[in-house]
Amino acid sequence: MTIGSPSRATRVSRVAVYCSAVCCSAVCAVGAPAIASSPEGARLSVEAGAQDAKAAQEPPSLYRPGTQVRPRAGAPRVPRDVSATSWLVADVRSGEVLAAHNAHRRLPPASTLKTLFALTVLPTLPAGLRHTVEREELEGIGAGSSLVGVEENRTYRVADLWRGVFLSSGNDAVRVLAALNGGWRTTAERMQDKARALGARDTRVVSPDGYDAPGQVSSAYDLAVFGRAGLRNAEFAEYCATVTAKFPAGGWAYDIQNTNRLLTGTGVARYPGLIGIKNGYTSNAGNTLIAAAERDGRTLVVTVMRPRAGGGFAVYEEARSLLDWGFRAAGRVDAVGSLVPPRPAAAPQAGPESPAPVREEKERAAGPGWPAAGAITGAAGLGAAAVALALRFKGARLARG
Repeated sequence: MTIGSPSRATRVSRVAVYCSAVCCSAVCAVGAPAIASSPEGARLSVEAGAQDAKAAQEPPSLYRPGTQVRPRAGAPRVPRDVSATSWLVADVRSGEVLAAHNAHRRLPPASTLKTLFALTVLPTLPAGLRHTVEREELEGIGAGSSLVGVEENRTYRVADLWRGVFLSSGNDAVRVLAALNGGWRTTAERMQDKARALGARDTRVVSPDGYDAPGQVSSAYDLAVFGRAGLRNAEFAEYCATVTAKFPAGGWAYDIQNTNRLLTGTGVARYPGLIGIKNGYTSNAGNTLIAAAERDGRTLVVTVMRPRAGGGFAVYEEARSLLDWGFRAAGRVDAVGSLVPPRPAAAPQAGPESPAPVREEKERAAGPGWPAAGAITGAAGLGAAAVALALRFKGARLARG
């Protein structure tokens, strides 16, 4: 065993260890506060993770099967005569869902899907635009489709075509408007994007007119979302509330009437205060309906999908029962959900179309923010200083030895 000064190799090894220790300490000392204060660091919390897991295990009540309602003392009972496979009642102003039954069950929507078509295409086409229909634009209309009477080589205003959509549920009018919007497939894709933007996750668009197509589905929840959004569009609200209109036929025009029986009072009693929106029927979907009414300053929207009893008028009578219940129950039940799409937890309290989430994504994509960048820069600086100090120490020791 040799006693005395350490060898050169030993001194260099000690310097290396010293440098490593200094650098690691600097990074830990500076980086730890930044990690602890960042959202990413916060998400590492065991408590937060447990809460997230618990929330994931408890789905919102609207996703549960059966009837969902939270009555207070004295609240009226949900009508028992409603046989629909799926239905929903909501307040238009707040978006609160007062009650629902199988709200997210995916079913064929029939012509109620035309509400999503209108929400997507209305903003792109001026009402006064005149268009001469070409033969190709009327190709592909499904057998047995409802028609308003659009003819090739005839010129129509866009507003005429929209009345054909809302009043007569004309699939021929939908075809022409879709052609003006970029084509059938493009329109379906844009409708799908619009549904997602509105928070309607149950809807899959295959045929923009609502004609039966494999895989095409929606839900009572999504249809209520479309109806609520439509009432916020002045053109949509006007068209869906129109009872009768004239449809051009060259040098003359003929009368068309809205097929929503609660609005016209045809075959059933007209519902007081009804303001639209859209009905539908196919052999696969059965009867479907989105209806909105106003009473005493409150506006409600109901959706009814596929009644299982009562015949062809049942969809209207069941909507009537649900509207009556909704107006009586307002203020006496707690909401079981909302038609307003959920916001990310970290997003500011802004409207559903707020650009804030987009800005947040851009900032995340650009890299760490100033606190994190400062921590990294500071750690690097301290590490470099430590290395320089150690090398200087090493040089002095080697010079002496």
